[in-house]
Amino acid sequence: MPDARRSATESEIAALSSAVRLRIIRLTHVDALTNAELAARLGRDPATTLHHVRRLVANGFLAAQPARRGARGSREIPYRSTGLSWSLDGAGDHEPVAEAGLEAFLGEVADVGPAALEQTRLVLRLPPARVAALRAELDELLERYVAEPVVPGAEPLAVYLALYPGDPPGETDRTAAPGTWDTRKQDD
Repeated sequence: MPDARRSATESEIAALSSAVRLRIIRLTHVDALTNAELAARLGRDPATTLHHVRRLVANGFLAAQPARRGARGSREIPYRSTGLSWSLDGAGDHEPVAEAGLEAFLGEVADVGPAALEQTRLVLRLPPARVAALRAELDELLERYVAEPVVPGAEPLAVYLALYPGDPPGETDRTAAPGTWDTRKQDD
């Protein structure tokens, strides 16, 4: 994984502006997968998937691994995520990347089904300094887990975190009491 955070280039932003490419990055985080394996997991045509793989390789998001023999003796090239997408500052601030991230999340949730989710929703009313502190604490927490080494055979877990305005569009009453809605699974 790259060590230092830096601003994303325009080419990197364009590469990340695709839900399919974001899903490929996630799928190859632990296990190196071939184009055929990626196409099968995504339910896509292998030629289209190869286009996305090549774009990710060209921008440093995927790295080709040593070739291996396929089921029929063919030469296959597996690809693994480099971790570059996590080390780029500001990429998610671009609307096409943000839209692709949401679309990738929705596709992944559709694949596993809503019953597999552990969800929590919370509405807060915080002064700007506390909002900044919350963001910093969340960033620190995620960075701590990202820094852990990938262990083969460990439980795969994906995290999608979104902070968004808590009031519906057009609502201006900022004096209402805070509300919460907790959908965490309860033990029976």
